[in-house]
Amino acid sequence: MLTYDAISVLGDNYVWIISNDDSSNVAVVDPGIGPPVVSWLELNGKRPTSILITHGHHDHTGGIADLVERYAPKVFAPRRDKVAGATDEVTATEEVYDPELNLRFKVLDVPGHTSGHVAYVGEGIALTGDALFAGGCGRVFQGTFEQMYDSLRQLAALPAETIFYCAHEYTVANLRFALEVEPDNPELMTWLDSAHRIRAADLSTLPSTIGLELRANPFLRCEIPSVVEAAGRHVGHSVDPGAATFEVIRRWKDGWRG
Repeated sequence: MLTYDAISVLGDNYVWIISNDDSSNVAVVDPGIGPPVVSWLELNGKRPTSILITHGHHDHTGGIADLVERYAPKVFAPRRDKVAGATDEVTATEEVYDPELNLRFKVLDVPGHTSGHVAYVGEGIALTGDALFAGGCGRVFQGTFEQMYDSLRQLAALPAETIFYCAHEYTVANLRFALEVEPDNPELMTWLDSAHRIRAADLSTLPSTIGLELRANPFLRCEIPSVVEAAGRHVGHSVDPGAATFEVIRRWKDGWRG
């Protein structure tokens, strides 16, 4: 059975460690810094046989060199982001496979946050990096708003029971913004109350599920009338559902200081 453990680094990043109960080998997801990951591995008697990188930002790749020097794992990384230290560059339609863990993921291209961002999907799990967050999504840096919208639609099309692990603890802030968009969404009110209690106990609000996001994450609800209408109110004129609404909501969040 695979388990997923979070190492909190760099303030609000998570490095995910994928373990198999029957093995001392693990996979490491988006190691933004090396020493805390090495400490966790040594304390738990684990050794990484693979590293999975979702995109090329330094807070997701900064620990690669330390881990490669110490353990020599394979490093799977998106082809278009040209990640230093990658041993296997991947893109959509390809698979990553770690035989030591019997771990197999399909690669999805989800550009927008970066031009080459990928997600890893398999066995009811998705690793979404900075594309999809609990209650939110990543900023659009290198891609276009339409690309990001299409990427999120890919993730939204996964089965509702899909459990996803993202790379940042942004849930409370994301949900507070989501309530600006949909103040009457009861799912959001309940979720935010739960997230506050979880963070007060210094625990992680992750993972989330695609089903919950479809009910409460405004960036996955850009065809829902309440979200479309909120986008229109924000800019003072009607906005088309879909990509146009997404761009308004994403730009609104970029400037939001609530």
